[in-house]
Amino acid sequence: MIIGVPKEIKANENRVALLPVGAQILIKNNHKVILETNAGSGSGFSDDDYKAVGVEIANKPEEIFKNADMIMKVKEPINNEYKMIREGQIIFTYFHFAASKELTEAIMKSKCVAIAYETVQKEDRSLPLLIPMSEVAGRMAPQEGAKYLEMVMGGRGVLLGGVPGTGPAEVMVLGGGVVGTNAAKIAAGFGARVTIFDNNLYRLRYLDDVMPKNVMTAMSNEYYIRTALPNADLVIGAVLIPGAKAPKLVTREMLKIMKEGSVIVDVSVDQGGCIETCRPTTHENPTYVIDGVLHYCVANMPGAVPHTSTLALTNATLPYAVEIANKGFEKAIKTNKEIKFGLNIIDGKIVYKGVADAFGFDYYDVNTIIN
Repeated sequence: MIIGVPKEIKANENRVALLPVGAQILIKNNHKVILETNAGSGSGFSDDDYKAVGVEIANKPEEIFKNADMIMKVKEPINNEYKMIREGQIIFTYFHFAASKELTEAIMKSKCVAIAYETVQKEDRSLPLLIPMSEVAGRMAPQEGAKYLEMVMGGRGVLLGGVPGTGPAEVMVLGGGVVGTNAAKIAAGFGARVTIFDNNLYRLRYLDDVMPKNVMTAMSNEYYIRTALPNADLVIGAVLIPGAKAPKLVTREMLKIMKEGSVIVDVSVDQGGCIETCRPTTHENPTYVIDGVLHYCVANMPGAVPHTSTLALTNATLPYAVEIANKGFEKAIKTNKEIKFGLNIIDGKIVYKGVADAFGFDYYDVNTIIN
C-alpha cells in the first residue's frame, strides 16, 4: 500500500501524522510512504530524517493525494483538499464530522473511506486515538485560562492559585473524562479551587477518591451549573459524546450571571462546543468576548505544542495504520472491532450514527455495506 502524508494546512497546525520511525516500520512491512516536503518540520523532523528511512518526498499535496491509497493526516481535510480526495481512498485522521455539515457532505461526495481517529473505540469504550490529544488539551486548558485571566489579556486580573492572604481562583470543569480529569489535575496543581462536574455518579466517586483536596465534585445538571457560574473565574468545557455533537451546558443567557472578565476555555469546540456561545477560533485569533466573558475556543489546541503532541499522537495511531495497511481496510474492519468503530463514512454513506443524527442524514449499518 502507498501511504501519503500531506503537510497540515489548517491555521497554525504544526503536527504531522507520521514520525520517521513510523514511516520506517511501514516501509519494513513492504509499504511505500510519500511525505509532502516540510510536513514534519513544525514538529522538529526534517525531510532528511524521513529520507534516511526510505520515505519519498513530494513537492505538492496533489502528488500525495493522486498516488496514495491511504492518506494519514492530523486534522480534518479543509476546502482546498476536498477536490483532491479520490473515490475509495482511505483517509485516516481526526474528522469530528458532527461539528461540520460542510465537511460531512464533502466527504460523502468524495466517496472515500473515512476512518476517524476520534471514534476508534476499545471494548471498554475508551477512545485510544483521542486520549493522547485529550490529555494534551486538558493539560493546556488551565494554562491558557490562567494566561487569559490576566488583565493585560482581557481577563479580570486573577491569579489561579492566589497568594497567602488572598483566595485562589474558582475553576469549573464541565466533564469528568480524560480532558476534564487532566484539566482539574493541572488547575489544582496551580492551587485553584476546582469543581469538576459530571453526570456519572460512579465517575464522580472515583474522581473524589483520586483528586487532591482542592478539587470538589458535583453532579452535572442545569441547577448546579447555574448555581456555580456566578463564582467562577474560569470555566473549562470538557464534554464528549463520541462522534456526536456536545450538549450545550452553558447557555447564552447564563453568561449574564458570570463575572465580567471571567474566562471560558471550551475544549469541546471540535465537537461543536458545550458552551452555546462557543465558535471555533485559531491560535492567531484565539479569543473573543460576549457579555463581558472572554471565550478561548481554539479548535486545535494541541497544535500549539506540536513536538509533544505529534509524539503522543503517533505512538497511538501507528499500530492501527500498520494494521490497515497490512490487511486493507475491509479485512481490518472485519477483524478489528476498534477500527470498525472508526469507520464513519464509506462510498458516500454515513455508517456512524452520531454523525447521521447530527444533521438528520440517513444512517447505514456498516454490516450491510461490508459483508
